[in-house]
Amino acid sequence: MKEAEQKIQIEFFHDVLCAWCYAVSPRVIRLAKEYPVEVVHRCFALAPTPEAIVEIFGSKEGGKREILDHWRMANLNDDEHRVNADLMEKRDFDYPHSIPGLLACKAAEIVGGQNAHWDVFDRIQKAHLTECRNIADFEVLISCVKDVGLDVEAWHKAYIDRKTFDMMLSDFERAYGYGVTGVPTLVANSRYGLVGAQKYETIKKWLEKIIQRELLSR
Repeated sequence: MKEAEQKIQIEFFHDVLCAWCYAVSPRVIRLAKEYPVEVVHRCFALAPTPEAIVEIFGSKEGGKREILDHWRMANLNDDEHRVNADLMEKRDFDYPHSIPGLLACKAAEIVGGQNAHWDVFDRIQKAHLTECRNIADFEVLISCVKDVGLDVEAWHKAYIDRKTFDMMLSDFERAYGYGVTGVPTLVANSRYGLVGAQKYETIKKWLEKIIQRELLSR
């Protein structure tokens, strides 16, 4: 596949809350190492507000139970089985909403580009899904930013900037324009979509077909 002169752009739509995204992210990292792709990270909010869990599931308790069932299924899909539903079940804080973590990732992108977005996204997901910390807590987000080595002062400035919020909203609008209704979703060159926590071989075959199509269209 090295004969492709131009990189395929893959937009990776994800949410910090999404256990299935946690499983897919290492596979996309591997893909980017093995194929000529440029990964662009896009925010998608499954539960945008603190009230969203009740609105979606009917109650906080019922929502947490159903979400943790998804965690257990996602853990079977995850190559390293890192999702710790049993630990999260014991936590007494409300299940977090999406926006604080998504803003943290977008602020990281402003400070350090797409790689910084990815690093912070993965670190927040680990905090949420393996360590089972409250990622709606600002101090938890700061600790994640510190862990990946970003300039915390620059990150905080970006985090509270309205432009960062607008960038996040722009990602939501882009998802809507593509017809994305769930995550993880990969979109290559703005026209080839792949939905769900697909195994690496499936993602690889999907990309190889796209590379061949793009080569033939030149």
